[in-house]
Amino acid sequence: MIAELPKADYIIADRGYDSEELRTQIRDKGAIPVIPRKKNSKAGNDDMDWCLYKYHHLVEDVFARLKHFRAIATRYDKLKRNFEGSLALACAFLWLPM
Repeated sequence: MIAELPKADYIIADRGYDSEELRTQIRDKGAIPVIPRKKNSKAGNDDMDWCLYKYHHLVEDVFARLKHFRAIATRYDKLKRNFEGSLALACAFLWLPM
């Protein structure tokens, strides 16, 4: 899956993707892996860019908020254009101030 990704400077992932094989594939691709290590790992998180990893959390929060809309979470719409319209409407609702 990493080989199919477009060129990127960084690849950010969750702790569940912490493996040395995956980190090697990312480095071979020319990107820097931003993956926190598991708690039982011998190597520490000294080289971890926590500031960049916080942006990952923002993206995850947006997906979580979009899943509150039932039509998006279950993908009721069969056509791509209808689903994209529902997604745009949900994003507009999230963007509006409460």
